[in-house]
Amino acid sequence: MAGTDGISIDLNSDVGESFGRWQLGDDAAIFKSVSSANVACGFHAGDPAGISATCHSAADAGVTVGAHPAYRDLQGFGRRFVDVAPKELTDDVVYQIGALQALAARAGTAVKYVKPHGALYNTIVHHAEQAQAVVDAVKAVDPSLPLMVLPNSEVLRLADKAGLRTVQEAFADRAYNPDGTLVSRRQEGAALHDTADVVEHVLRVATESKIKTIDGTLIDVHADSICLHGDSPGAVEMSAAVRSALDEAGITVKSFV
Repeated sequence: MAGTDGISIDLNSDVGESFGRWQLGDDAAIFKSVSSANVACGFHAGDPAGISATCHSAADAGVTVGAHPAYRDLQGFGRRFVDVAPKELTDDVVYQIGALQALAARAGTAVKYVKPHGALYNTIVHHAEQAQAVVDAVKAVDPSLPLMVLPNSEVLRLADKAGLRTVQEAFADRAYNPDGTLVSRRQEGAALHDTADVVEHVLRVATESKIKTIDGTLIDVHADSICLHGDSPGAVEMSAAVRSALDEAGITVKSFV
């Protein structure tokens, strides 16, 4: 592909989401393709043993570890809005980052960024009070930690105002609305399952900074990182195909840290 010299992109994936005997995803296999790992912190998924194992696998693979805090919603996998008070939300996010920091340190690695999960991630696109609560939590734990967010969001504005480094993200396997937000998972077509479509989606973001929305229009998007969900059907094969396509196009995959 012409014109890709010097282009680099981070690939991230949601991992560490198994719980007890319930196994979700293949983190070690995903780490062969991605450069950053959004590790669950126990509120939406993950238990200490599984999170620890994921941190060890990430360290062995040279993959950057990030905290993936969520609403306290194990039953709903963190995909339901919780009307939590801002101070309580700040405490919840601080707690989750701190827990992962300890497990990561024991695995010989460290938490290098924060990316909210699921409903929390989508809520703080528009919800100013909860967005500020997340910003306050990151700043309280370590103001040098980058915060991964959706472009043109309220949390991006507030994080910039607070002096936090932000990492803007696009999604490889999710459909977009024309306003740049993600299509609700309650809506048909919210997730992309065809590998060819996902590869095309990723290459367009990486080379043209554009995304095709659910109605077929193209919109501009700035992305420092692209997410591949580790819990999707065929996630390992899809991530490998995306990585191979980027390599073939001469696009370097590397962490933003």
